[in-house]
Amino acid sequence: MHVHRCPAGCDGNCKVSRRSFLAASASLAAGLLSSCSAPQGRDASAAASNSPVRPIRQKGPASRCTPAVKVCFVRRKGAYGMRWPGAYFDGEAALRNYTRDITATARDLAMKLDLRPQPLYTQAEADAWIAEADAAKPDGLIVVLLDRQEHAWPTADKAIATGIPTVVVSPLGTSFTTNTAGPARKPGSFICSTDEFGPVRYGMKMLQAGAKLRATRCLVIRGAGGPDSEIPHLGIRLRNLPADVFIEEYRKTPDTPEVFALADDLRRQARRQAGATRQDVINGIKSYVVARTLLEREEADAITMDCLGALGRLKVSLPCIAWSKMNDDGIPAACEADLGAVATHCVTQYLFDRPGFQQDPVADTVREAVIGAHCSCPTRLGGFGGPSEPYDIIPHHGARDATARPLWRVGQRVTMADVLLGSAKAPTQMVMAAGEVLGNISVPPAGGCVVSVRIRFDGGKDVLTFPGFHQIFFYGDFRRELLQFCHLFKIEAVLT
Repeated sequence: MHVHRCPAGCDGNCKVSRRSFLAASASLAAGLLSSCSAPQGRDASAAASNSPVRPIRQKGPASRCTPAVKVCFVRRKGAYGMRWPGAYFDGEAALRNYTRDITATARDLAMKLDLRPQPLYTQAEADAWIAEADAAKPDGLIVVLLDRQEHAWPTADKAIATGIPTVVVSPLGTSFTTNTAGPARKPGSFICSTDEFGPVRYGMKMLQAGAKLRATRCLVIRGAGGPDSEIPHLGIRLRNLPADVFIEEYRKTPDTPEVFALADDLRRQARRQAGATRQDVINGIKSYVVARTLLEREEADAITMDCLGALGRLKVSLPCIAWSKMNDDGIPAACEADLGAVATHCVTQYLFDRPGFQQDPVADTVREAVIGAHCSCPTRLGGFGGPSEPYDIIPHHGARDATARPLWRVGQRVTMADVLLGSAKAPTQMVMAAGEVLGNISVPPAGGCVVSVRIRFDGGKDVLTFPGFHQIFFYGDFRRELLQFCHLFKIEAVLT
């Protein structure tokens, strides 16, 4: 049996079998069926057992997200005959099966489904349905083609032309590439030419994620604050608060039994603790409780703060532990008031049900790799409901406070994503790549941020010019899925 050993810094007793390694990367299928509510993992279990710990949840509009989706089936009336999909295709069975599976998936994803039970048999019926959809402006359309002839593909084209994100389902036999080539080139579409339902489910997951993005309210804590604003194109709403709000809340938050319980739980599950004291961990957990208080007070779903600018000279714990734990618990939390990182955290969590690591990229020219370095990293890298990777508790690289340093699995496939915010004159872009973990760097003795993971990305790009900053690294090879998401929501994809 081939064995993947833990990275540098492990005591050598932790081994991951190839079977376990592959099983972890397959967790997307289960994750795709989560609802709009963020999972709570360990905190929910603790609360259920009369622990003093209270779970953290999204408290803004995204927590109440119920995407509205219209669904139709398209075919001519009568027998298929000689024309494709041919007499062997059972259109009635396909109608029943897709109705069942789409309905079940919508229930799992907390979607409001407007599904027309009877197919659109004529062009007039199809045009009336398109007009209804255009007027209602739902969060997405699903057009299931049970035919290749007459008004089938023209209806798909018209649905895409509404500008509403459209998933087109084409079971095998209902299209040639001459049918799919045109619609596939049109932004705002996702074409599933397959008999498998998995891609259709992912299409629905993308519609859910897009709706949730537009509903998300993010706290931005920096400087003197300012009026509410919005991230163009993505629709994420920004509630801008002054840094003093966090500082004042921190100073008046006591060390409660809950704070002690959370701190001791984090310490108990750590592989080791070095350099950081129990009080350092308690102070970091207090920042987590403060962030939860602000989320609840402002009815927000995500958070970011100019942490070094606001707290760097104060005896207030930097939120490294807080942000790590929040991302583990399904709350997008970004360092340094970076709005692009907020958006990328949201995309990663909403689409793939797992946290990501916001980092500063460092070139490794010997190994042709990129080292992602930062002092706050989630530990449940395989997914919200899964276990933590082995982690150490050590000080921030500035030799202060405490943070959790997880060990990334050597050989694990990973994805990099980085949303570059657009404007009225420039499109929103997403830089993306996929690669493999080579190892973890021990800091100290090396310099830089204490979480430092070395990754070799596919394609052999010059690491000295690797694009982006504060990109999000996360487990799994999802570059293709990100491309599909970008096409569906008219984001310009930049491949590395």
